[in-house]
Amino acid sequence: MRSPQKLPLEGILVLELGHTVMGPTAGLVLADMGAAVYKVERTGKGDDTRWLKGFGAGFFTYFNRNKKSVSIDLKSDKGKAILLKLVAKADVLIENFGPETVERLGVGYEACRRCNPRLIYCSLKGFMPGPYEKRPALDEVVQMMGGLAYMTGPSGRPLRAGTSITDILGGSYGVIGILAALYQRQFTGRGQLVQATLYESVAFLVGQHMAITAITGHAPPPMPDRGRAWSIYDLFNTADGEQVFIGATSDRHWQRMCETFGFADWAADQRLATNQGRIEQRDWFLPELQARMIRYEKSELMALSEKAGIPFAPVARPQDLFDDPHLNRSGSLAETALPGGGCAKLPKIPLRMDQAPFDLRLNPPAVGEGSKALYTALGFSDAEIRELAQAGVVELPREEWEAAG
Repeated sequence: MRSPQKLPLEGILVLELGHTVMGPTAGLVLADMGAAVYKVERTGKGDDTRWLKGFGAGFFTYFNRNKKSVSIDLKSDKGKAILLKLVAKADVLIENFGPETVERLGVGYEACRRCNPRLIYCSLKGFMPGPYEKRPALDEVVQMMGGLAYMTGPSGRPLRAGTSITDILGGSYGVIGILAALYQRQFTGRGQLVQATLYESVAFLVGQHMAITAITGHAPPPMPDRGRAWSIYDLFNTADGEQVFIGATSDRHWQRMCETFGFADWAADQRLATNQGRIEQRDWFLPELQARMIRYEKSELMALSEKAGIPFAPVARPQDLFDDPHLNRSGSLAETALPGGGCAKLPKIPLRMDQAPFDLRLNPPAVGEGSKALYTALGFSDAEIRELAQAGVVELPREEWEAAG
């Protein structure tokens, strides 16, 4: 359902030559904010992520809402010419193909800049220009080589994060660059090349740990083995076999916790009066706290923690978020059509402007869905569009094919 107010990027035309997660993330954010984003796909089956199974089964549905599809055979001269016509009218082009792929296809930055000097060309890669730039990259690869996997798993067991974090972050940084370039274009009249990468995104994420090493002279251990800054920052088992995380990170938290949970004996114990004192007493204090907490069921422990005003969290699984009361009542989920039929509530981008969420306006497109109007705007007649479709240069869904003749 379309938002009643004008969206901030309405009027911006984006071509997304993106696949998997990184490029589609950038296109998704721009599309949610109102840009007209056309996903450029090959003819036939379209983007490979439409057909992925297992871990990748949700990629296309999640990262391609609010977009239309343009299905073009870029290996044909006619298809390439159509894409360059689109480039001449576009404000932004996003690509996240492997090294030198867009150059081989004839749609690299220099070729596109010659067609349209105002174009913002966003290149999303594994690495910035340098010794690694021609290496193929994956999210997990850069998590390993950038220190993120080392910091995530326990010592000796590097572990990737539980989502495509660097693909999503790299795509989001690409959007920041695109928005900055669009703003700058208002004054210069010129477009420019924007680059964002996976490896440098990981380096930015672990920069806080690099700073620790530089300041203290000691490298921090992996997060599961880190030292203690707070006396209570732990998972607690509950009477009904669940777990709740509680983080009492100040003495005020501790005082409220004692009052709410009825820990009068500990409130009077001077050994536990300060955060540092509680850290020093953890050998006996934490097992005793665990023993007291396990008397409560999950709902009881959460209710008491909320009453005490201390940070807490259930250990949720991604599927638990479908029914999360806050996400549902705050309007943070969008009912999205699934490829096999039915719908599911999936997260919107975590951003609002003037309190308005960026809603779902279009479900993920079929191959070529929405492209006929674009070809018409380029000056192609219905007969010409039908001829291109019959020759396999472009692909249209049945209803748009029939509308072309």
